[in-house]
Amino acid sequence: MKTPKDYPAPSVPPAELLGALHWRYAVKRFDPDRKIGPEVWSAIEESLVLTPSSFGLQPWRFIVVTDAELKARLPAVSWGQQQPKDCSHLVVIATLRSMDSEYVDRFLQSVSETRKVPIDSLANYRKVILGFLQNSADRISEWATQQGYIALGQLMATAAYLGIDACPMEGIEPGKYDRLLGLEHGDYATRVACAMGYRHSADGYASNLKVRFPMDISIRRF
Repeated sequence: MKTPKDYPAPSVPPAELLGALHWRYAVKRFDPDRKIGPEVWSAIEESLVLTPSSFGLQPWRFIVVTDAELKARLPAVSWGQQQPKDCSHLVVIATLRSMDSEYVDRFLQSVSETRKVPIDSLANYRKVILGFLQNSADRISEWATQQGYIALGQLMATAAYLGIDACPMEGIEPGKYDRLLGLEHGDYATRVACAMGYRHSADGYASNLKVRFPMDISIRRF
């Protein structure tokens, strides 16, 4: 298994990165006839898995929807928005409703096996995590949701750099998504979705200038 040291340090020209971010926008209309190729999609999925999370706990599941029949049912539970139907892939970010010591122990077992360290050596780490869970018992669902937005940000940045269009979507009915996706009685709940694919040539929003507060308002330096 490769380690971070096995990969060369990235050397991306700043102009190239900024160009990708200026190019991206929240697509309002996707071309339903264009699909993301398997090699590119595989990289996008791996980027999701590589998303950082607090304690490394990864309190999420990424539900990828490509089935045309299922996608056709989603606008009705997405405030009438057509992006879930017309996009190539829809990513639904679902996060844990709660977390217990059993989940933590499964995670630590994975750490032990991946890094080839004795499970006993992780005892203090386990204590710290369980302490966090105990002190945050009334807001674990909220915390997990916030972690999910880290994944959303990584997904959108990755897509932009690969030339894939995206539209983050909070305008959905999470409970109804849960029912359609079989999550209703499970450990994970729908939080946010992101439609992905290629912009339609008739989407006029693609040419709109980005409206952002000036740098001297948005950023403070000390």
